[in-house]
Amino acid sequence: MDGIWEPLLLSLKVAGWATAINLVLGTAVAWGLSRWRSPARELVDSILTLPLVLPPTVMGYYLLVLFGRRGTFGSWLDGLGIHLVFTWQGAVVASTLVAFPLVQKAARAAFEAVDPQMESAARVLGLREAAVFFRVSLPLAARGITAGALLAFARAMGEFGATLMIAGNLPGRTQTLSVAIYAAVQAGDDAGAATMVAVTSATCVAALLLAGWLAPQHAKRPRA
Repeated sequence: MDGIWEPLLLSLKVAGWATAINLVLGTAVAWGLSRWRSPARELVDSILTLPLVLPPTVMGYYLLVLFGRRGTFGSWLDGLGIHLVFTWQGAVVASTLVAFPLVQKAARAAFEAVDPQMESAARVLGLREAAVFFRVSLPLAARGITAGALLAFARAMGEFGATLMIAGNLPGRTQTLSVAIYAAVQAGDDAGAATMVAVTSATCVAALLLAGWLAPQHAKRPRA
């Protein structure tokens, strides 16, 4: 049981950061897409949804190409003293990327469900666009956004492929719970793997139950 605490705390740390980042980025992108009227909107949405359907190892490869020391941005970041490969920050980037669509899709659906007349009424009353967003649109969409964030947290807790490729498997440094489970199975530690699987499953089930409770409910049909 002692060997579970470090990867568990690291997984919670990584998932927490990834969820916080996605709450900001996902909500902003979702609001923009929900208000953008262009034939290219669905193409952009499809590209942003790719991390949800591509194999995690493919996303890990993209991250290495972009942020490796010889990557597109890696050499520039290296000059600034920022290193993502084989660090817990790299695990945050991987988890953020693969969980982003869950927040973005849920937030977009929530914003599109907001009654436009309420936003128009706020503008008539003299509120500027920023005030309309923070005082009308965002509060009305909050339950859907929160539900998406919880789904993203559960996804980030279970992220494996992309994390392993960019952050590696360094105990105490980058070994998250999912990677620790893989290492335990490879080492023949069935008891340790079973314990970590149970903890991961319980955490994700709790997040999913809470997300289901927070998700906007469909309007009840009137009885005949």
